[in-house]
Amino acid sequence: MDALILQILNGLDKGSAYALIALGLTLIFGTLGVVNFAHGAIFMIGAFCAVTLSKILNLSYETIDPNQTDFLGNPLKVKTPYVESWFGPEIGASLIDWAVPLAIIFSIPIMLAVGYIMERGLIKHFYKREHADQILVTFGLAIVLQEIIKYFYGANPIQTPSPDALSGVANVGAVFGMDIVYPVWRIVYFCFAAVIIAAVFSFLQFTTFGMVVRAGMADRETVGLLGIDIDRRFTIMFGIAAAVAGLAGVMYTPINSPNYHMGMDFLVLSFVVVVVGGMGSLPGAVLAGFMLGILESFASMNAIKSLIPGIDQIIIYVVAIIILLTRPRGLMGRKGVMEE
Repeated sequence: MDALILQILNGLDKGSAYALIALGLTLIFGTLGVVNFAHGAIFMIGAFCAVTLSKILNLSYETIDPNQTDFLGNPLKVKTPYVESWFGPEIGASLIDWAVPLAIIFSIPIMLAVGYIMERGLIKHFYKREHADQILVTFGLAIVLQEIIKYFYGANPIQTPSPDALSGVANVGAVFGMDIVYPVWRIVYFCFAAVIIAAVFSFLQFTTFGMVVRAGMADRETVGLLGIDIDRRFTIMFGIAAAVAGLAGVMYTPINSPNYHMGMDFLVLSFVVVVVGGMGSLPGAVLAGFMLGILESFASMNAIKSLIPGIDQIIIYVVAIIILLTRPRGLMGRKGVMEE
């Protein structure tokens, strides 16, 4: 039972990332009808927003400390972060320690701007083009963004730790009389993903803006005939989708050290999640994300891998094949989506 619960927790952890990225992908496809292969790169940019803020907060200047000397008796040069000199040692150290959570605030305007520029500068020219054209141009954009990150940040992963207060483990099984420990930050990531998903669904369900967007997703032409500038609202949704993927990347940095190809690593899996859930279905994307995350977690158990070697690498694709053979539109796909 302990192992079962632990694998479910691991699956929810992986599924959170899959669900957030797939949710953004589905928002873009559902509103604009664009298959955006650059969405993984947006996830990567979000992760490097956290890296950038951490580097900014760690910017330091050198001073000579007469109280510390080297083996020759010379005063040592010590580095003091600027934030510690501006706000005091305690506040400055706290800002550095909480760089990743603070990057949420730092990244939101950046990701909204990235989404807006991407949509207005490139994507809008491919609305009426074939999906194959959209895939090619957005995949090319993803490679360009990947190489830009590689140029400025290097090819090696960059460690970005979680705050000290959230870096340990918690006994999550104590409530049930079990001894199950799990990293605190992974629990935080799952809770964060749940909040973001709930916020997106609430925004679409209970706000006037969201209701118009949902109407536009169902019948864009009719909404336009009512005098509503649906294109502007869809542009905003593209920015929101970019922000969702970016925030997923920000909070994922302590779990997986950011590197320039992390966007590609998640991209293919996320598209599988979207297809399994049903193209254009937001609930389907979230459901499939968590479902496939849990399946992948169980497939990575040593007992399973000893029976079927390599199953952890292909389980998601096997499940996708089975579901699409039995339900061609995915779990919650709508009729007519990508069936022309």
